[in-house]
Amino acid sequence: MSRIGKKPVPVGKAKVTVNNQKINVEGPKGKLELNVHPQITVKLDSDKKELVVTRPDDEKQSKALHGLTRALLANMVEGVTNGYKKSLEVQGVGYKAEMKGKNLVLSVGFANTVSVPIPGTVTVQLEGANKIHVTGADKQAVGEFAARVRKVRKPEPYKGKGIRYEGEQVKIKPGKAFAGAGAK
Repeated sequence: MSRIGKKPVPVGKAKVTVNNQKINVEGPKGKLELNVHPQITVKLDSDKKELVVTRPDDEKQSKALHGLTRALLANMVEGVTNGYKKSLEVQGVGYKAEMKGKNLVLSVGFANTVSVPIPGTVTVQLEGANKIHVTGADKQAVGEFAARVRKVRKPEPYKGKGIRYEGEQVKIKPGKAFAGAGAK
């Protein structure tokens, strides 16, 4: 059996309802739902307060879906109870981020500002002009929005200017002047 798939998902404080192939998870941070593949069965063990994921056979696709479904359910329970957070840093002279309505407006060295619409499933908070905190219950939505913001201006390798995840190490390359200095 799948090592991940056979572990039950502890529900904790979340309220879970299983209706055939549709699972709804509700908690203090929000509600999420998942339509499970028809091959996979999910049962709620109310005595132990945990979700048990099972598969019908040992086919390759069944094994893959087994672990995937269990991981998605665990992420949903974690998201509605604690939530997910990604932090981004804007680095560079004159680079900044600001909120305008439902958009995140970035000034990152282009002639015009770049406006990124914020989806309804995530919340964005700014700390100063160069720290962006993306939070939400859906792990995939938080990660995808953070990646879209980072993609606007990835950190460049010579000065390190751009948008990076908090704590991300950018490998800085030596410039032309230093690289060719010993080649005479």
